[in-house]
Amino acid sequence: MVGMMVIVGLLREVNFFNWILCRLICLKNMTATKMVVIICVTSALMACLVDEVTSIIFMMALVFALVDYFEVNPIPFLIITVMSTNIGSTGTVLGNPIGILIATKAGLTFEDFLLRAFPLMVLVLLVTVGILLFWFRDEIRKVDNKIKEHGNDRETIAKLICVPMTREIRKEFFVFLVTLVFIGLHHRIEQIFSLPTNALLLSMPLISAGMIMLWRREKAREYIEKDVDWWTLIFFMLLFAKVGTLKYTGVTGIFSNGIAKLAGGSQFFMITFVLWAAAIGSSILDNVVLVATFIPVIDGLRMSGIDVTSLWWALLFGGCLGGNITMVGSTANIVAIGMLEKKFNSGVNFFQWLKIGIVIGLITTAVVWLFLIM
Repeated sequence: MVGMMVIVGLLREVNFFNWILCRLICLKNMTATKMVVIICVTSALMACLVDEVTSIIFMMALVFALVDYFEVNPIPFLIITVMSTNIGSTGTVLGNPIGILIATKAGLTFEDFLLRAFPLMVLVLLVTVGILLFWFRDEIRKVDNKIKEHGNDRETIAKLICVPMTREIRKEFFVFLVTLVFIGLHHRIEQIFSLPTNALLLSMPLISAGMIMLWRREKAREYIEKDVDWWTLIFFMLLFAKVGTLKYTGVTGIFSNGIAKLAGGSQFFMITFVLWAAAIGSSILDNVVLVATFIPVIDGLRMSGIDVTSLWWALLFGGCLGGNITMVGSTANIVAIGMLEKKFNSGVNFFQWLKIGIVIGLITTAVVWLFLIM
């Protein structure tokens, strides 16, 4: 996470993300529906490539610029962006701290996520986009009317959010691309050189970050001090210590044995329990806290001889999709709402979020549940 934060800090410095988003938003014959679909897909893919917090910061900056320009209510578009980001964060191991946690504890690789989690993420995203387009159809229609009033003025929108392609962007993007390639192929490379599982997955971002700080020596301290979110990392460290004490004192073993007895060896019961417990729990607690607590429980089931492969995916999707149900369910939600309050001096009503959140959360979790039990 430290390594990826440094790399993202370099990309942010040269406005790489703004350049990508501008290319997508300023397409010909733009309509409000196309714009919402592009925002949803871009939010999900950016969360896959970097992480949900970085993605939401850049996406909300773009969305706020657009709603300012079209003079429409920002809240529906905030909800659309956040929910797509949370769903996209399940697609790769980089998308969410939950993914990194599960990958390291379960021995899952980046390739495993691409083959199993990414296709399911795309399916869930398609379902979500359909629901969001219907739910916010009145707000989308208002933007359509505004686009017609402005004559689909792409040049004005471009001036608002666009940055030109520069040599710096090309160089920084090359570093980012090389890092992603090594992360994507890490399992194959580890097998060739007989390295421990996930050794390259964990070390490659740090190697790239080290090279960046040697290359941009004058900015190295700034990358570490400003771009690395030390508060979040310290929170994770202390959280892992707390979860470690639960395992050390045998509490997680008691939970594991209890679940195993209730399930009676039924994979159907265990998948259902883990998925829905993670989804509902993540709507009340921060999803990282819940998943970190669940991991040693599933690990205990594994040590008792139960096949827990499906349970890891149930935990991943339950934790991330449940984060959409309430406005406090995930870190991305809280970051986006904080940006809204700072920008517009207004907040999101809890029940306004809950109405759409519970629909999206329950339907998408049901889709994953059907997929996993099949």
